[in-house]
Amino acid sequence: MNEEGASDPASVVDVAHRALCGAIAAMTMTGMRAFTVNAGIVNQPPPQAIVRQKVPGIGRFGVGRKRRRMLEELFHWGNGAGGGAAFAVLPERIRGRAWAGPVYGLAIWLGFEAVIAPALGLKQARQLRLLERGALAADHLLYGFVLSETRRRDPR
Repeated sequence: MNEEGASDPASVVDVAHRALCGAIAAMTMTGMRAFTVNAGIVNQPPPQAIVRQKVPGIGRFGVGRKRRRMLEELFHWGNGAGGGAAFAVLPERIRGRAWAGPVYGLAIWLGFEAVIAPALGLKQARQLRLLERGALAADHLLYGFVLSETRRRDPR
């Protein structure tokens, strides 16, 4: 807080820290998605759908299956880092709340479902898939939980 009682803007270190937390949170989501895909709950996770449906002919560029999967993960982790950086610039009075991270994660998921998937014309946007959507909402809750960290805050 500054002298006027307003929150100070996020520093570059804060933004970088939250970007790293966002990448780690996305990696955590990867583990949950491996389970939900292997359990048959999720057919095609969003990063995979975007790369496979919107980057036509990726195989023609010498990108084989292993490298495509690697690119999908890097794409996901990069988005997670970007989401973490954006979380860092939220006011501390919001970001510091226990519910802020999970709500933020759900807001990202809702934005994908309501805006991004339909705008990109992804097949998933045209299908009623309640169980899959529930699993994706849950992994975004997990993302937000990890992003917001549950460590004890500095009492200063």
